[in-house]
This record gives sequence, C-alpha cells and structure tokens, in this order.
Amino acid sequence: MPDADGIKEAKMFHCDMLQQTQGFFLKGSNSLDWGMKNRLSRIFNPVSGRTVMLAIDHGYFQGPTTGLERVDINILPLAPYADTLMLTRGILRSVIPPSASQAIVLRVSGGASILKELSNEEIAVDIEDSIRLNVCAMAVQVFIGGEFERQSIINMTKMVDIGNRYGIPTLAVTAVGKDMARDAKYFRLACRICAELGAHYIKTYYIDKGFETVTASCPVPIVMAGGKKIPELDALTMAYNAVQKGAAGVDMGRNIFQSKAPIAMIQAVRAVVHDNETPKKAFELYKALKNK
Repeated sequence: MPDADGIKEAKMFHCDMLQQTQGFFLKGSNSLDWGMKNRLSRIFNPVSGRTVMLAIDHGYFQGPTTGLERVDINILPLAPYADTLMLTRGILRSVIPPSASQAIVLRVSGGASILKELSNEEIAVDIEDSIRLNVCAMAVQVFIGGEFERQSIINMTKMVDIGNRYGIPTLAVTAVGKDMARDAKYFRLACRICAELGAHYIKTYYIDKGFETVTASCPVPIVMAGGKKIPELDALTMAYNAVQKGAAGVDMGRNIFQSKAPIAMIQAVRAVVHDNETPKKAFELYKALKNK
C-alpha cells in the first residue's frame, strides 16, 4: 500500500476532450448490456462485422451425421479457422478442449429425432449449464408454420428472458419442414417474428429471389444457414450472395465438413465472408489449398 503522502497529483484529465461513446458495430444491438455485446463481439468479427460459424450440432436429432462420425478427428482440425463453433453440450464437454479460443454457441432446444415430428421441441438445457460452459449464445429452433409452432416460439422467448438476465444472447434458428414454403415471404415472416420477440440474431436459409428483403426487414443480424451439401463453388457463391445481400455471416456445416478438402473449404469461406472475395477467386484458393 503506497504512502498517501507519496502519491503524485493526477494531471492528465484532458479537460479539452469530451469522452467518446463508441457505438456498437452490430445491427440492432447498440442498446444491449455490456456482457451481451462482449459475447456478440466474440461471435462476430468487429472488423468485418461478420462471422463464420461452424455448425456441428446435427447429431442432436439425427445422430452421427456423415462427416461427424468422429468429431475429434474430423472437426478439431477445422476449429482454428472458425470464429464460432455451434454444437451441443455433450460434444463440447466430451471432445472440445477447454483451451479452444473460438466462441461457443450452444444448442439448447431439443426433444425429437428424425423418426418423429421435429417441431415437437422443448428447452433441453438449463441456463445454469450455459453459464458453466461460458457460452457466447444459446441456439433455439423455431418452427414457424410447423405443427408445434407456438411451443417453439415460447421456447425461444423463455431463453431470451433467461439469457437477458445473465447477459447471454439467444440465436433463433428458423426451421423449414418439408411441407413449408422456401420463399422470401416465408423467411421475412419467420425472421421478423423471432426478432420482434427478442432474438438477438437469427439463422435462416438463403434464397435466390428476395433474400435482401429478408435481411432488410429484420432489425437484428441474420446468419445464413449452409443447408445440404452442394458443390464447393456453389456453396461459395451462395455464401457470397448472402453476405452481399445483407447477411452478417454464415453458419455452415455439411458444406464444410463434407467437402473433399474441409480445411481448404473453411478458409475459402472465410475469404468470402470476411474479405469479400469473389466466389471464383475463393474457389481458386480452395483448389490451391486442397492441392498442398
């Protein structure tokens, strides 16, 4: 403890300079609490304002998906290239090393398998476990138009309320069943409902016609879902179009870990998302890295 008589008088007050209040870089998030913003800043790159999320949570309803049979072998080498890992608590605890620096988005809804009605989900993870696992966001599936639409919406709003209490954002994932329309009108409806009811950001699918109206009409960030496996150039083109039309990044799974060269593919996706690289140049990067 220093002697009080020995403390120098403070002088550097900069009275001629007003304190600057920095606006938050992420769409619709400026009024959030500090902890929320800090967690979102780990998910989204503050420089580009975008994220490359690696989705590996498929097993929670469809078991060992192709490419995810061994997460320790197939996924851990990809982790350093992802801004965020989206996964379940079982995989996080059993496979992901605690030294991993990537932001964690934890799947917290569940309850039905591919053998049953998928929209029949409930909250499957207690908020205390999300806190224990130091996650940056919690992901809840929302089935607008599904059989259990109301239940899935209430699931989301409950997590928003609880997450707000502890400073953890909620990611609403818009699910599209086989009988649901995949057009701009549907996605505008689904995304806006989620945002209106408090979701801090939203994951939804890309569509060729009208995607910019989906992002423009949603007051919080939208992250593009990767969807089913398609050729690498097509996936890079889809990611490019999505971010150019307003998406704040991508959440890709199968189009990365089912690629012939997953490490090369995730780096190509990063070039598109963070550096605005064209699909053609990103595909050239993919081929070059693949052949190394």
